[in-house]
Amino acid sequence: MLFNASDIANMEQRYRANFINALSGFKSANLIGTISKSGQHNLAIVSSVFHIGAHPPLMGMIMRPHTVPRDTLQNIKDTGVYTINHVGIEHTREAHHTSARFAEGVSEFEHVGLTPWLSDSHPAPFVAESRLKIGLELQDIQIIALNNTELVIGQVVEVNVDKHAVAADGYIAIDRLNTAAVSGLDAYHSTNTIGRYQYAKADAPVQNIE
Repeated sequence: MLFNASDIANMEQRYRANFINALSGFKSANLIGTISKSGQHNLAIVSSVFHIGAHPPLMGMIMRPHTVPRDTLQNIKDTGVYTINHVGIEHTREAHHTSARFAEGVSEFEHVGLTPWLSDSHPAPFVAESRLKIGLELQDIQIIALNNTELVIGQVVEVNVDKHAVAADGYIAIDRLNTAAVSGLDAYHSTNTIGRYQYAKADAPVQNIE
């Protein structure tokens, strides 16, 4: 099937949303934990988290335009802290439920059945059930002028991960954590590692990392 620019522009709104969101393939499924100025915990599923740099350790995520109340984004702006929590394959239903529009004052943690966990050094709530928890401090927010989405950039200040998944060279074997991936707006997937490869050189075949 071939879709040109006109075909895409004339798609029904929900069809186009599903179609375009699926184009980028598998993405990480993450729950973003925040706390409001009044102490209210908030939890939201986000599939737009990505690596920016290792030194300093920076991660980014794209948030939808702030044209309607976005508790997660507002909490990050107000407090400067948040958490990123991998979604386990056994908790995809609860994680997806956090995308619903809950009334103000309702904690998604309590409503969907996930547990907030607080560390001694980071005020934003982590997800206790997550096997990879990341604490971040806000560094910058940039507006994408093309569609008014907001690029949130945070510095990693705390990581809590099951030790059996961390290799001797620092690599984290995500599949050992049973972390889910997401495609499109609503499809969740389990993952398996195909292989790890050594640093590629132009004059040599690619070698496996044992």
